[in-house]
Amino acid sequence: MSISVNGNAVQVPDDPRVSLLDLLRDGLHLHGTKKGCNQGACGACTVLVDGERILSCLSLAVQFDGRSITTIEGLGEPGALHPLQQAFVEHDGFQCGYCTPGQICSAVAMVEEVRRGVPSHVTSDLNANVITLNHDELRERMSGNLCRCGAYNGIVDAINETLKEAAE
Repeated sequence: MSISVNGNAVQVPDDPRVSLLDLLRDGLHLHGTKKGCNQGACGACTVLVDGERILSCLSLAVQFDGRSITTIEGLGEPGALHPLQQAFVEHDGFQCGYCTPGQICSAVAMVEEVRRGVPSHVTSDLNANVITLNHDELRERMSGNLCRCGAYNGIVDAINETLKEAAE
């Protein structure tokens, strides 16, 4: 059994109890994905599986045989940051930075959800072909990612700027 992590084939651990988070951090030394609460409440461990956001602390590595995992390290690199990574820097969307990798991975997936027309709890028209990512919609969609430093305004500004640039 193997999974792709940031484009590299990785053997799934023999122990079926290993979480995806522990495989990433302890097995592959990808320390960008953070272990926050280890209960799925904070979003610090958010990664992308085939483009969908998941909480890696609540997922077993064996669940992802044949699938593609993208961590914060797989989104960009020094000198060639992902547009959301760059926007977080420019808008001071972090203070201590602990939640930032999960916030960015979640935002990348959220943008794709909106483009596909996936409604949220606050979407007013569930039959709409286009969902407007207004203030309330964005905050609702990012509500699973907590920031203890309170950098939410910078996070929202970074996401809004990235969406505006992508639409142009």
